[in-house]
Amino acid sequence: ILGSLCCRMAAWDLTVTVEDLGPDAPPIQISVTSELHIGGVILKLVEKTNLKKDWSDHALWWEQKQQWLLRTGWTLDKCGVHADARLVFTPQHKPLRLGLPNGVTLKMRACFSSSAFRTVMGICRVLNLRHPEELSLLRPVEEKKKKKDKDSSEELYDLTDVPLTAGALNNTSKKLLIHCCSARSHWSQQDCMWLNSSRSLMQQGIRENDKLWLRFKYYTFHDMDPKYDAVRLTQLYEQARWAILLEDIDCTEEEMMLFGALQYHIGKLSLSQDMVSSCQGMDDLESALKSLEVKMVGDSNSTDTLENMTAPELNDYLKIFRPKRLTLKGYKQYWCKFQDTSISYYKSSEDRYGEPIQQLNLKGCEVAPDVSVAGQKFCIRLLIPAPEGMNEIYLRCENEKQYSQWMAACKLASKGLMLLDSSYQNEVKNIQTFLAMQRSNSAGPAAQTDESINTHSLVSPRYHKKYKPKQLTPRILEAYQNVAQLSLTSAILKFLQIWQALPDFGISYFMVRFKGSRKDEVLGITNNRLIRIDLGIGDVVKTWRYNNMRQWNVNWDIRQVAIEFDGNINIAFTCVNADCKVVHEYIGGYIFMSTRSRQQSDTLNEELFHKLTGGHEAL
Repeated sequence: ILGSLCCRMAAWDLTVTVEDLGPDAPPIQISVTSELHIGGVILKLVEKTNLKKDWSDHALWWEQKQQWLLRTGWTLDKCGVHADARLVFTPQHKPLRLGLPNGVTLKMRACFSSSAFRTVMGICRVLNLRHPEELSLLRPVEEKKKKKDKDSSEELYDLTDVPLTAGALNNTSKKLLIHCCSARSHWSQQDCMWLNSSRSLMQQGIRENDKLWLRFKYYTFHDMDPKYDAVRLTQLYEQARWAILLEDIDCTEEEMMLFGALQYHIGKLSLSQDMVSSCQGMDDLESALKSLEVKMVGDSNSTDTLENMTAPELNDYLKIFRPKRLTLKGYKQYWCKFQDTSISYYKSSEDRYGEPIQQLNLKGCEVAPDVSVAGQKFCIRLLIPAPEGMNEIYLRCENEKQYSQWMAACKLASKGLMLLDSSYQNEVKNIQTFLAMQRSNSAGPAAQTDESINTHSLVSPRYHKKYKPKQLTPRILEAYQNVAQLSLTSAILKFLQIWQALPDFGISYFMVRFKGSRKDEVLGITNNRLIRIDLGIGDVVKTWRYNNMRQWNVNWDIRQVAIEFDGNINIAFTCVNADCKVVHEYIGGYIFMSTRSRQQSDTLNEELFHKLTGGHEAL
């Protein structure tokens, strides 16, 4: 024991590189003992540099171990630092090139020593982006260099002098953040490229002046309010817009023309006014917000005050199709009754007083439109929770009116709300407005012609292969007649509403190998479920919901994710194209998002987030 104590008390030389002395300056050697704490090491270093400056942001970085020594009270012995350690004394906040969804690249100071999650919080505080937990940082996809690369000299907006506090941006900087881009940018989000939220930028190989993208990672947008979220709405719109233009998410031809028309309208308004000062059309904001999927939670007390009233019913003939059954038969007509949160269907209206063929409880189900106004196709796709996964059912309506009523009812029922809820009529109205936007204006005045319209920036490449610009222009302008009266904010909200209604909205895809399987498959991760997809034909094989999940864990040695669901259902898989930490983080992150409530919207439980997403790094 005495020998060990003497060894620790013996002095030895520690070599430290001090970045502020310049790249050519030799490392500094200081005499230390193993019992000297990190704070003492820093004090000796500062004295030896003879530089009078503010060192409060500096810390020691251990190169071999790729870790920060931030606990200044810990001794060198406790940190495991010996004479062979190569330490660097460096600022914790460094310049970072940050690519935003609207194509703007900012140069700003970011924290390289705390977790990426906390670094994003700091960035969002400066940019006035609320709910930073919905965003994260990812590595840019490497682009193929073109001849004499024209984009090599990207335009950087330097914000390195901006204080790291909320609301510190000047008006010019704010305009950059709420500017809707009109030209095509060059990014496509890849879900395997997300940074690890639990580790610092330095630990993940990010260095000063490197470029990262800031993107919305979790598709659950909490408490969206145009009064406070001008930057958030613009950046989210741009991310949605490029997801559609780059065909990361699929949509119908009619929807694409409407998206194109809204982009054209938003682009025109962006040139003429700032979103911050855009007050016109505020009357329709409330209804536009209510139609946002994230906003529609219903009035919590509406069912209490009307509890004793009899809830209204919907009764009508609908056609039903169940593709999962081994049958070649198509739609079959039934008499359907919608009551509370369930649909019961019968052979005919005469049988409605007897036992139904089946009762479908829609609480917690997935509802998606399958509509073509031009083709007079009005279908509702339902994915209904079942012990073995999800049951897929299609309802086909006869006309717009019937579709609007039943679609609104299904949407409310999926959230556990009844037809009696005050938001039902609003939802019907919003669906009818959306259908009207897709309807052709051929009976009305001819759409204006505008030869300057850039169709390449308004629709995806698929439609440029299919149609010439002179064919696309009148179709986009025809759809534009239906949205031309919207204010800038309302147009952006409408774009986001339609985006969120797309069947494939909010799915992040990963290549995985399920335990017991010999082939690679695709795992889709959403805010409330996991989807197993056959890679060959693209069909959904199984769906599992988080609310049926008992537990999930990761075997970090073999990089395998294992999940146990109700009913003794167990699945396990390894990730092929991403670190399993990314998948683990997605699942835990979405479960964290579901714990947020309106009352706690200003407080963020960072500890719970790391507990759910950190894995072994959170311990």
